[in-house]
Formats: sequence, structure tokens, C-alpha cells
Amino acid sequence: MKEKIIFFCSACGNETPRWSGQCGACGQWNTIVEETVVKGKAKGGKGQAVPVRSANPSTARLLTEVESGSEIRFDTGLGELDRVLGGGAVKGSLVLIGGAPGVGKSTLMLQICGHLSRFARVLYVSGEESQAQIKMRAERLGVSGAELYLLPETNLEQIQAAVGEIQPDMLIVDSIQTLFSDDVNTAPGSVSQVKQCTMHLMQMAKGQGLTVFVIGHVNKEGDIAGPRVLEHMVDCVLYVEGSSNLSYKILRAAKNRFGSTNEIGVFEMTGAGLKEVPNPSEMLLSGRPENAPGTCVTSVMEGTRPVLAEIQALLTPTSLKVPRRTANGLDLGRAMLLLAVAEKRGGLAIGGCDAYINVVGGLTIDEPAADLATMLAIASSYRDWPLDSGIVAIGEVGLTGEIRAVSGINQRLAEVQRLGFTKCILPVQDREKLVRPEGLKLTMVKTIRDAFLAVGV
Repeated sequence: MKEKIIFFCSACGNETPRWSGQCGACGQWNTIVEETVVKGKAKGGKGQAVPVRSANPSTARLLTEVESGSEIRFDTGLGELDRVLGGGAVKGSLVLIGGAPGVGKSTLMLQICGHLSRFARVLYVSGEESQAQIKMRAERLGVSGAELYLLPETNLEQIQAAVGEIQPDMLIVDSIQTLFSDDVNTAPGSVSQVKQCTMHLMQMAKGQGLTVFVIGHVNKEGDIAGPRVLEHMVDCVLYVEGSSNLSYKILRAAKNRFGSTNEIGVFEMTGAGLKEVPNPSEMLLSGRPENAPGTCVTSVMEGTRPVLAEIQALLTPTSLKVPRRTANGLDLGRAMLLLAVAEKRGGLAIGGCDAYINVVGGLTIDEPAADLATMLAIASSYRDWPLDSGIVAIGEVGLTGEIRAVSGINQRLAEVQRLGFTKCILPVQDREKLVRPEGLKLTMVKTIRDAFLAVGV
């Protein structure tokens, strides 16, 4: 046996013989990590990862000869999770769930086990907790499935043997960074171990029709710890977002081979586990101040679901030569663009003001339909004049100050009406495709100055 030092890129998994500040494959900086491996003389000896080969080799077939079929889906017991997955979990899929420590990943998985173990066989593998610890949490969550097996193990070969013995329908691994394979002589959590273990789990999922959920830790940048190739290997990548100080958690799909990546699921962390929030708009608008300047409500589309969100802005005079610009829940570049348009096209002298923009509730907005509400919140804070609490603003703002149309306008208006708002500011281009709801006054505007006049700022 001979030891050898190899350097890996933690972002893409590229191997290099020496350290460098930038990865030559993906171009990322400060991602090269050092690993010591043992090179075995015999094939299959301990050392670097042994290639994983399928037990049933595939043969090439013509496209016209391949039978088309739909994937087999099943209910996980949590409607919000099923929504994010695209209608339920898919048999034979490999799903990666990431999130910050303590955000509720293990709780979410154990609640799924409680539902599925009533009619299916589930194997829960934990490399971080003992069986007694999992049992305590299961009692707190009210999980008492008759077909739920607990295995505190980190060795991949032992897990494969348990899967062959129990023959489960679903496998949950908590977490991928704790697993290690005997084929790789590096520490658990290293680039080689994570890649090798994930490849074996993927072969188990595809070869045996086993649904596998894998929990992954995140690094300080918020990405799944380990090589970025890990996200390319799995079928779905889900992130649980939310601060440990907030009880509400948002489940978002970053990758989904079986559905849309635009859907979100909202949960509330309670003493009895994660509770579904079927109406996130009411949650995001709860506690909204009345007659307070610098706040406006908009309607954004999260997949097929319209969600109302509150956008707040605070503008204060500054003595700094370069005013401070901060955005939370909104892209900072987009926020600075809107501030520039508000000054140039809207007539607001905000060049000497610090600007702080925030989306309430921890929601992240990445569609331009929230531009108009952001502009109205900025103007309301600058004028120190509160907007009517019944106003909702929807529209994209261009660099010339024009208000542009957005998609799904009728779905957005239906949600606005359902929550009791009385007035909506809309782009004039949406007039032809509108289905006017009863009790909701619609004001069509062409430019940002028209919008300011419509709300009295």
C-alpha cells in the first residue's frame, strides 16, 4: 500500500495533482481541498473509488422500440412536500434534501416515515443518532409505524446488506456526509466518499426500484456540502429554508426531473413537528402594520400558486459619501436598478438616502412582478406617507419608467380578492385579458409616475 496526496475541487469534483487557488475545470476560487488516499496494488483494493457497475447491464434499443410509461408516484403524507415533488414521490428516485443545521430536515423525514410505514416498509439509516434518540423524537412526533426499521450505521456495505435483508420500499439516509465505503480509504464526508456512496445509492434506487431520500448538510455559502457533481447525480434537490429564530420553513426545489422547480411548500415548526401551511399568503401577511409608510403588498407566482407578499422599504438621509443599499429577499442588483429608476423617472431625490428593502416572512422573490410594489414602498417611505392598506400592486418596471404586463394576472387577482383587498394597481397592457373580480377596484397605469399619482405619493 502506498499513500498519495490528491487534490479535489469541492465544487465540481475535478482531481488535480497539486493545489491551486482556482479550479481549472469549473473556474471556482478557493475550492481545492487536499485528501490522502491509499493506492492498492490489486484491482478493487482499498484506495480510490472503485467504479460502480450495474448488476444488470443495459442494451441499446431504438427509440421507436422503447415503451413509454408514466412514473409511479405515491403520497408522502405531506401535501406541501408532494406539491414540491411534482405530485408525490416517484418510485425508484433519489432525492437529496439540504438545509442548515436544525432547520427540520430529520423531522421532515421522520414524519414521512410515520405515514409511509403504515402500508410500506421503510428503512431509516442514521449516522448521527442512536436508535434511542430517534425513538424519542418519533414519540414526540406521534410516529409509530409498524414497518419502520431503524439502523444506526455509517458503513455503506453494511447498509447494502441491511437493504438486501429487509427489502424496504423506501430508504432514508441521514446524512450522506457520515457514510463511508470500504473501497475508499478517506475520511467520511470527503469528496471521494460522498461521490462513491451517492453512486452506490443511485444504483440501488434505479436497480431495485427503491425510493431513496438522502439528507445533506450545507456549507457556509448555503450549498450542499461536498462536490457539486452530487447534485447532478440525484433526481431531485430540495432545500429547507428558514432561520432558526422563525417558526415558518419554506421547502423549495432546486432541481426536479419529475416536476417543476418553481413550486414551494410552507411549513410551521411546532412542538409536534412540521405542520403544513396550505395558505402561505395569510402567514406572510400576518402582523402587517396599518397606516405605516414604506410598505406595499404584491402577488407573486410560486409555480402554480399565487402568493401575496409584503415588501417594506426604509429610506433615511445619510451623511456618507456613498449611500448604503441593502436588500433582503430581493436581488440587490434589481433593488439598485429600481432605486435608480425611482430617482430618474419617478422624480424622487433619493441619491442622498440610505435604502433598505425587505421581503417580510423570509420569502425570496425572483420575478419582476414585484417591481411596482417595491417602487411604491420606496416612494411611500421617502414621502413618509402611508399607502392604503387595501392596495396591492402588480407589474414589472422598465428602465424608462414604463409598467409592463406580467403572466397569470387572473390567478393573482383571484388570490387578492380572496384575502379581502379592495384595490389593485395593474399595467395597462393586462386590460384585454382580465376577468374582473367583484368588489375589487382595478387601476391601470402606464408609467411609474401614474402609479405614484394613483396611490397619492
